[in-house]
Amino acid sequence: MEKNYHYLGAISVFFVAVLLISNVAAAKIVQLGWLTFDGGTLLFPLSYIFGDILTEVYGYKRSRSVIWLGFFSAFMMSAMFFIVGLLPASPEWGGQAAYDTILGFVPRIVGASLVAYLAGEFCNSFVLAKMKIMTKGRWLWTRTIGSTIVGELVDSAIFVTIAFAGLYTTGLLVTMIVSNYLFKTAVEILFTPVTYRAVAWLKKNEAEDYYDYDTNFNPFAVK
Repeated sequence: MEKNYHYLGAISVFFVAVLLISNVAAAKIVQLGWLTFDGGTLLFPLSYIFGDILTEVYGYKRSRSVIWLGFFSAFMMSAMFFIVGLLPASPEWGGQAAYDTILGFVPRIVGASLVAYLAGEFCNSFVLAKMKIMTKGRWLWTRTIGSTIVGELVDSAIFVTIAFAGLYTTGLLVTMIVSNYLFKTAVEILFTPVTYRAVAWLKKNEAEDYYDYDTNFNPFAVK
């Protein structure tokens, strides 16, 4: 019988919200010092933190459901932006060029994000679940950081390549991949104390600390 969790729904909502906001913000390339990355990078690492919390507390199976929820939500958002962009604009509205410049770029961004997101998030969740078993639930920091190192590398490389290949030089693409990877991983490390507290609080209040001993790790499995 499925347990009735109090906070799983709220965490899932925040997870999806972070994903959608990051996809739109990714239309702008920003530069902070020697780091060059898309705007979505500022918020997107939080999705990995939420992903870590979901897998650590509720297990890979429930995390998998939330990952797919995020995927279909982002796909629906991208499709809507694309359709609205194709519709004829009212003569009184002079924002079509601005719409096309920012949101017109979103479908490619989201397409890249969806592929990278699925690969990265499932790698992250899989590594964390396996490491939890290997460490017998000890040393949470090793699996939150270890899973992020794998997941963010996969995500950053796939996303930048698909989203920006042909638009920027190879050198800039490499710089963006490295910048994305370093920034996202650094955020995960800095948020480790927060992750510890959130995980401990949820385990206590949800009365759950799931171990994926018998889990089917196929990302496409429905059970």
